[in-house]
Amino acid sequence: MNPFDDKVFHAINQYAGHTPGLDQFMYFIAQYSLELYALLFIIAWFALPRREEARRHALVVSVAGGVIALIINLIIGTIWYRPRPFVAMPHQVNHIAPHQDDASFPSDHASGAFGFTSGSFGKAARWVSWTFLILAILVMIARVYVGDHWPTDVLASVVVGTVSGRVAWWFDRPLAVVSRLIMRIFRQGRFSRSGRSLHYSRRY
Repeated sequence: MNPFDDKVFHAINQYAGHTPGLDQFMYFIAQYSLELYALLFIIAWFALPRREEARRHALVVSVAGGVIALIINLIIGTIWYRPRPFVAMPHQVNHIAPHQDDASFPSDHASGAFGFTSGSFGKAARWVSWTFLILAILVMIARVYVGDHWPTDVLASVVVGTVSGRVAWWFDRPLAVVSRLIMRIFRQGRFSRSGRSLHYSRRY
């Protein structure tokens, strides 16, 4: 363990287990962030104007960004096993979120969060991107707070997620098939009764 991880981990984790309200909040963010993102995606999808296509498509690409991040993490975790804090120093961690002792580096939750965020920036509605970012930052802190990850685990996840979100746009056209299928089901965009769709970015 390097000095940075040791110092920053204990600076954050020392507060765990002392304030029930804070513990519950951090536990919820750490454990259920992916479910929160799923809810946000659904809200954003239906909150957009019915004829809007481009920003709905951005949501689909953002999901792909999170998936790519998780695939990258799986590869990294298979190649290199780094023990989690509660495994490396079981008597020095305030561990309030039970977890498997699988690879700690990088954090799947944080990588997925930043994959969603990166994929949305500049493409999705501004309120969506900023909400995603705020939640992603909370996830970073929470995963360290509950004792599941080292600080460098979540910092590496920022890189993995950010790159993944950008890479997802390389698959813009194939993913457009998925976007149109969902919009067809819900009669949105070009498939809405109001007719012609509104475009806020280039055609996809």
